[in-house]
Amino acid sequence: MNLNRGNVYWVDLDPTRGSEIRKMRPCVLVGATPINQARRAVVVVPLSTVGRPRPPIVVPVSCLEKQVVAVCDQIRAVDKTRLIKGAGSLSKEDLEILDFGLRQVLSI
Repeated sequence: MNLNRGNVYWVDLDPTRGSEIRKMRPCVLVGATPINQARRAVVVVPLSTVGRPRPPIVVPVSCLEKQVVAVCDQIRAVDKTRLIKGAGSLSKEDLEILDFGLRQVLSI
């Protein structure tokens, strides 16, 4: 499994609670590549086709040949068993936009 930072996977996010993003959806790996490969869980940001970009919380990126949004405030760790299938990777430019959103949401 190719677990590089910026790769996109279909991830089964269920079960969820409350307002967490649910169902199977593409998510971007945002953890460092060596950590992604060494640990049994990875840190992801879900992508959505619903919603408008509202930086820094919801930022526009391209994935699966579509314009989608990365929902930065829904960052979460998931067990690797939730990763269903690879779905490509973000461009360097889109990963930089996502990084900006994450820095704002996490105050770092």
